[in-house]
Amino acid sequence: MGRRWWVAAAAVSLAGCTVGPKYTRPPVAPAPAYKEAPPPEFHEEKGWKPGQPSDGSLRPAWWEIFGNAELNRLEQQIDASSQTLKAAEARFRQARALIALNRAGLFPTISTAPGVTTNRLSRNSPTGPARTGEYSAFNLPIDINYELDAWGRVRRSIAAAREETQASAADVETIRLSLHAEMAIDYFELRSLDAQKRLLDDTIVAYEKALQLTKNRFDGGLSSRAELAQAQTQLETTRADDIGVTVARAQFEHAIAVLAGQTPESLNLAVIPVQSVPPAIPVGLPSDLLERRPDIAAAERRVAEANEQIGIARAAFFPDIVLTATGGLLGGSFVDWLTWPSRFWAVGPSVLQTVFDAGRRRAVSEQAAAAYDEAVANYRQATLSAFQQVEDNLSTLRILEQQAKAQRVAVESARQSLDLAMSRYKGGLVTYLEVVTAQSTALKNESTEVDLLRQRMDASVLLIKALGGGWDVSKLPAP
Repeated sequence: MGRRWWVAAAAVSLAGCTVGPKYTRPPVAPAPAYKEAPPPEFHEEKGWKPGQPSDGSLRPAWWEIFGNAELNRLEQQIDASSQTLKAAEARFRQARALIALNRAGLFPTISTAPGVTTNRLSRNSPTGPARTGEYSAFNLPIDINYELDAWGRVRRSIAAAREETQASAADVETIRLSLHAEMAIDYFELRSLDAQKRLLDDTIVAYEKALQLTKNRFDGGLSSRAELAQAQTQLETTRADDIGVTVARAQFEHAIAVLAGQTPESLNLAVIPVQSVPPAIPVGLPSDLLERRPDIAAAERRVAEANEQIGIARAAFFPDIVLTATGGLLGGSFVDWLTWPSRFWAVGPSVLQTVFDAGRRRAVSEQAAAAYDEAVANYRQATLSAFQQVEDNLSTLRILEQQAKAQRVAVESARQSLDLAMSRYKGGLVTYLEVVTAQSTALKNESTEVDLLRQRMDASVLLIKALGGGWDVSKLPAP
């Protein structure tokens, strides 16, 4: 009996062993500051200035920073209605269920297979004639099997499932962030087209007046038929451009409806030109990015998962220790089946060790190590790509701010040039060709100004997306 207790104690102590490497997060050395961020001595009146870390971090509902009630309403529909997001959340639940599946390996398996059989033995058996030809067997067995987790294979499988669940949760947040960012970009694209359409509508009104002026001058013999044709051409070309804008606008409206989980015919957005300007965005420090990007968090969790797989592969080199116990009741009739003398039992450990597998376990171990190296490389590449995206959008916002200021001057100059050309044409000093040229220049510059605002709004959304929105790793499910 003492020897049995010693064996049991040794088995319990072996259960605390875990083979394989201990996980540490791969080092990543971010820069102390963003290259494209303005220096501390930067003055806001000299150009674009992002929000500083002291301004506070982005909120989960980061789109509210734009101060647009309609955008807020559309964004709020994504979480409840997006089928893409629901599919991602279903994948997360699948990953979470695997934790319980692997945790079951820590506990014994108990099974039973009761049965009642009637048997007839052959009187011509080669071992000799049976004493009786028929008998019944009433069996109620209970089998217990327990594989001792001596080398940590089961515990590492549980840990790997937990880390994959965390990575899957981060994947959900990455998709959620992408959907919200896509909604904001599509919304500002649509509002930019509204601004373009209003510009073209106003331009058509001005061109119609110019055409009427040219007709009056032609009727009075002051303008040629060529000038009348130029005015007509300018007007119809602008009308065609105006119609083309409505095609693109309809497509963005349909895209917004689908993002909100609606059918395209159920959503109609009134024409409202974009008028807001890019808000100040809290950028923070590059080191913060490692905690705020869900895709980086997912990549890091998969590195941890790959590390667990190395331990699982190494555990295959050690023997499997299985404790089995069988017991129950066995009788020849129902009367004596459930009596104490009908009991039977057997208990004992077994050890299974693979002696030769032609290098299979070694190949699996090498594969796990290579998969870990791949996961580390993917994690580091994800961080580099994140830093690049932030820098790209910081520089885009800074340069577009400067370009927008220069374009504003160009728009004013083009308007003055158009006014002068129209006055000179009315006075008979120039032909209508000069007016057409001034009209084209003014329209082009005003259209460019509208497009620059669109690019700035899009870059603001992309910067927020690059910063991770209002997410951070503390929102991952606890292990």
